[in-house]
Amino acid sequence: MEEEKYRFSREEEISRVVQRFERMKRNNENYFFDVIEFETIIDYYLERNNQTKALEAASIASRQHPNSVPIQLRNAKVLLDRGKTVEAMKILKRLENIEPGNHEIFIAKGTALGMMGDIAGAMKMFDTALTKDSDDIENILYSVTSVLQSLNYFDQVIPFLERLIDLEPYYAPHLYDIAFACEKVHDFEKSIKYYQQYLDSEPFADNAWFNLGMVYSRLERFTEALDAYEYALAINPDNDFALFNKGIVLSSLERFDEAAQVYLEYLAQEPESYEAMTYLAECYEKTSRFKLARKYFYEAIELAPEFADAWIGLGITELDEGNLDKSLKYLKKASEADPDNPEIWLLTGKVLNRKGNKKQAVRCLRETLKLDPYINEAWLEMGLIILEGNFGARTLSILKKVRKIIGDFPGIDYLLAAISLHTGNSREALSYLRKALELDSEAFYSFSVLFGLYNRKRAIRNLLDKYNLK
Repeated sequence: MEEEKYRFSREEEISRVVQRFERMKRNNENYFFDVIEFETIIDYYLERNNQTKALEAASIASRQHPNSVPIQLRNAKVLLDRGKTVEAMKILKRLENIEPGNHEIFIAKGTALGMMGDIAGAMKMFDTALTKDSDDIENILYSVTSVLQSLNYFDQVIPFLERLIDLEPYYAPHLYDIAFACEKVHDFEKSIKYYQQYLDSEPFADNAWFNLGMVYSRLERFTEALDAYEYALAINPDNDFALFNKGIVLSSLERFDEAAQVYLEYLAQEPESYEAMTYLAECYEKTSRFKLARKYFYEAIELAPEFADAWIGLGITELDEGNLDKSLKYLKKASEADPDNPEIWLLTGKVLNRKGNKKQAVRCLRETLKLDPYINEAWLEMGLIILEGNFGARTLSILKKVRKIIGDFPGIDYLLAAISLHTGNSREALSYLRKALELDSEAFYSFSVLFGLYNRKRAIRNLLDKYNLK
C-alpha cells in the first residue's frame, strides 16, 4: 500500500514538473528548475522517445546548470539518442576529468564508441565502468547488456549476460536475452538450453515458444519445432507468425495435407499474403492436385508479379505434368524476377535436358553451379548428361580445371570419380571418391546412379564400407 502511494505521488510530481516546463515553453518564459527536476523532465521525454523535446530540455538545463555533471551526462545521452556521437564524446571526455569514478560516464562513452563501430574501444569502456562501483554491479551489467543488445553486438553481450545470470539466477528475462543472443550468433544448442530454462519459469510466454521453434527449425529438428509452435498457438491463438511457421514445418515433414490446412487458416486471417498462397500451392503440387496448385500460384502472382517463387511453382507444376514448353515459359518469368536464383537455372537445365537440348541444359547447369557449387543435384544432372552422351573423355580435363578453380566440393568430386571410372582410370576415381566421401558421405546415395555396376568393384566397395554405405 505504501509503495503504491509512493508511486502515485511520484507520478504526480513528474506530471507537475513536466507541465510546468511545457507551460514555460508555450508562454515563451524563463522558469528555474533544479537539477533533479531537469533530470525528471529529460528522462520523461527520453522514455517516450521524444528526442526533440529531450534535447530542448537538456539544452536549457545545460544553460541553467553548466557545471552539473548529471545534467551534462543527460545532455550527452540525448545527443547519443540523436546519433550525434562526436558531440556527445566531447562532453563525456570533459565529464570524465571531473568525475573519473562515475560509471555512467564510461557506459555512455562505450555506447558512443559502439555506435561508431569501435567495439573494442566500447568493450574497454564497459570493463572500466564495472571497476567503478562494486556495490552496483548488477545495474552496471544491465546497462551494458542493454546497450550491446540495442546495437546488435550479440557476440559481445553474451559474457555480460552470463555474469548477470550468475548474480541474478532467478531473474527470467536474463535467460530470454541470452537465449536470443545465442540464437543470433548461431549457437543454437546453447540457445535451446536457455530458452528451455526461461520457459521453465515463464511457461506461458508464447514469443519464447515461437523463438524456440525457430531455433529447432534451423537445426532441422522439425518435430520439436512443431511442438514449440503448437505450444505458442495454444497460449496465443492469434500468433500469426507461429501459425505460418507451423505450416512451413509441416511441409518440411512432408505432411502436406496438414500444412495446406494451416495455410488456409492463415490466409483466412491474412488474405493478402502471397507467400502463404505460394506455400499452399506448393502443398497441392506435392500431392498432385495440380489444378488447385495453379489456382493459388496465379493468385499469388496477381498480388506480387515479381515474386519469383510463384513463377517457379508454376514451372514445376507444368514439369510434373510433362508440359515442358509451358514449364520453360514460367521459369523464364521466374528468371526475369530473380536472375541470380540458382534453383531457377537448375530447373531450366532439367527441363531442357528432358527436351533433348543437352547443350543449353549444360549452360544452365553451369550457371547454377557458378551461383552455388554446393547444389549436388546440379552436379548429378550434369553427370547424367555427360555419361549418357559418352562425353566423359572430352569433359574430364575441363572438370579437373574447374575443380582447381573452385576447390573441393562434394558434387564435383563425386562427378570426377564417376567419370574417371567410366573412362578406365580407377586410381584417380578412388582418389576423387575418397575426397567426396570425406566431405559428404551421405551425398553418395544421390550420386550412386552415376557409378552403376562399378559400385561392385572390390576397391570401391571397401571404401564405401568404411562409411557404412550400402
